[in-house]
Amino acid sequence: MGYHDVIGQEAEKMLEYVETGTTHSAADTMEVPATAYTDPAYFAREKAEIFMKLPLLAALTAEMPNPGDYKAMELLGKPVLITRKSDGTVAAMLNVCTHRGMILKPEGHGNAKRFSCPYHAWTYSNDGKLIGVAEPQKFGPICKEDRNLTALPVAEAGGIIWICLTPGLEFDITAHLGGMLDDLNAYGLGDWHYCGSRRIYGPNWKIAYDGYLEGYHFAAAHPTTIHPRTFSNIMHFTAFGPHMRVGYPQVRIKEALGAIPRADWGEHENEGYDFVRTIFPNISIFFAPEITQVAQLIPGDTPGNNITNLMFIRREPPKDEADAAAIEGMMDWLRDVVNDEDYGVGLQVQKGLESGAVKSVIFGRNERGNQYFHNYVDYLQRADPDESPPEL
Repeated sequence: MGYHDVIGQEAEKMLEYVETGTTHSAADTMEVPATAYTDPAYFAREKAEIFMKLPLLAALTAEMPNPGDYKAMELLGKPVLITRKSDGTVAAMLNVCTHRGMILKPEGHGNAKRFSCPYHAWTYSNDGKLIGVAEPQKFGPICKEDRNLTALPVAEAGGIIWICLTPGLEFDITAHLGGMLDDLNAYGLGDWHYCGSRRIYGPNWKIAYDGYLEGYHFAAAHPTTIHPRTFSNIMHFTAFGPHMRVGYPQVRIKEALGAIPRADWGEHENEGYDFVRTIFPNISIFFAPEITQVAQLIPGDTPGNNITNLMFIRREPPKDEADAAAIEGMMDWLRDVVNDEDYGVGLQVQKGLESGAVKSVIFGRNERGNQYFHNYVDYLQRADPDESPPEL
């Protein structure tokens, strides 16, 4: 069965849920301790066992498509530098001069064949090799090979550049993504245009992520933005390891699919149904005809906060100034929906959980995706080699 055949089947299930007033339910409800969102020790284990070991999105291919392009950023307190080398492949390294520990490049994008430290002018090639020491005769003997930038494992797949924050901990990105890679490849993201990004600040990363996994809150939290388009509390879930494709039927699903031959339903995403694709542990992707949003949730320095980068791409660059202005407006609107509505609620949830008023949160049978996500978080942070992974 082909990719679009599978998507067509999921669209058919969403239509069935709408017609029967049901949703893709779990077997039972599930409680999660409130301390999962507030406890510093639990938070430290999450970072150590999940974020320091799993592949993480560092950049979109569209952000740095040309040789010499680079992106400097901070991930979980680690200064990271991603570069595209002259042969078109990518390199990743810690953005720290090996002389005295100075940050090499400020956060942002650029294009450079080499990097010169702003402190003492040590120079590195864009693949991280030390190629120049200022006034070497006065400095004294040094083995340059021992002073290259600290390399990070890196791979490029599905139009995304992935890294591991632990030097030397290599990963197989194809195995990690599993069937989710088919979704990404179906869209050919590597050839898309990077529009820009927006940054917002929110609650514990799991509170923020919870919102991408259910539509139960659409009617109450998004009454004028999302709910007029999309049914509240009707979802369909497909899992690829810890990653999920979450289907949301639109209010016009009957009309939209009724106008399309059944064999073609899988080729008409956004016409009667939408998907949110979540890539564990911290990525959410929403493809829309106008623009695509890639949300990157980065745990903050305490359990109660996260930094979210909203990155935006689309198939083609703006046609003219009016189109460019419309894109800017769309990015601002999407940022405001997440910031004002989702994170507005999420920060109040964080405050409520930190008050000690409840000992646990409870996920309903209808919140199946949330149950699966939290089961996976628990499974990975326990790091028990004899334990089998959760099932949806």
